[in-house]
Amino acid sequence: MRRHAALLSAALAVALTGCTAGGFGATTISSYSVEPIPGSITYRGQPRTKLTKSPIGSTFTHNFRRFDDRVIETYQIQPDRSLKIIDRRIVRDWSLFGRDD
Repeated sequence: MRRHAALLSAALAVALTGCTAGGFGATTISSYSVEPIPGSITYRGQPRTKLTKSPIGSTFTHNFRRFDDRVIETYQIQPDRSLKIIDRRIVRDWSLFGRDD
């Protein structure tokens, strides 16, 4: 019984060592960036006009159609007033099977 408990606690300790805050998942998420696609506001570079009245860090959405899909992008205003895509959702409108949300 003691051997079984020791083995179980050793296995649990090994499993928990991968659950640190600076582990693989945190690094991957923080370095992830969404690249612009045709239809994005920043597809051909940053826009000429800057959003000077909007607070830094604020977000807004931009909706457009790409092929038969609806694209919803979320942008964040950076400290230098440039725009960064922080999220993209593609909603597929499947006529036979209904919407894919």
